[in-house]
Amino acid sequence: MRICIFCGSSFGKDEAYRQAAEATGKLLARSGIELVYGGGHVGLMGVVADAALSEGGRVTGVIPRALADREVAHNGLTTLIVVESMHERKAEMARRADGFISLPGGAGTLEEAFEQWTWAQLGVHQKPCGLLNVNGYFDPLRAMIEKMTNEGFLKVEYAQILVFSDDPSHILSAFESYAPPARKWASGLKM
Repeated sequence: MRICIFCGSSFGKDEAYRQAAEATGKLLARSGIELVYGGGHVGLMGVVADAALSEGGRVTGVIPRALADREVAHNGLTTLIVVESMHERKAEMARRADGFISLPGGAGTLEEAFEQWTWAQLGVHQKPCGLLNVNGYFDPLRAMIEKMTNEGFLKVEYAQILVFSDDPSHILSAFESYAPPARKWASGLKM
């Protein structure tokens, strides 16, 4: 199994974010799960990769050339794939992953998480999506999803695609029993 992690290229202000990234990387490695991520050595990205590697885990990074050229790439990975664009990066990570977990991060993290969640709704893939809710980081998002559902913009079964938990092992357990909902539109979309 391969899990793609989306997370910040910064550490955030609370040490709990770094600790959660480290715990997640170690859990994946100890569980025999390959980590797929954005390929950087900075911020939480670097923490999760280093933690998985420290436990003997396999780590695949996918990074756009522009970032690799700025010396942001992690050079100690099992596999580092350099692509030409952010779009190629996301597509390659998605192709390689069996599921997605988002840790705290900024706009890029949310954009990546939302794309995979949207693709799950549309039936582009049937892979589970989770959010590691460290210190309630994603509570505002959970409230927004509830608002979207209550206002008729999101069906409950699509809201339920997202697993919210402060425990990465709980997210992985939920992934094991994941049953994708019927796709939103009947026509056959492809990635």
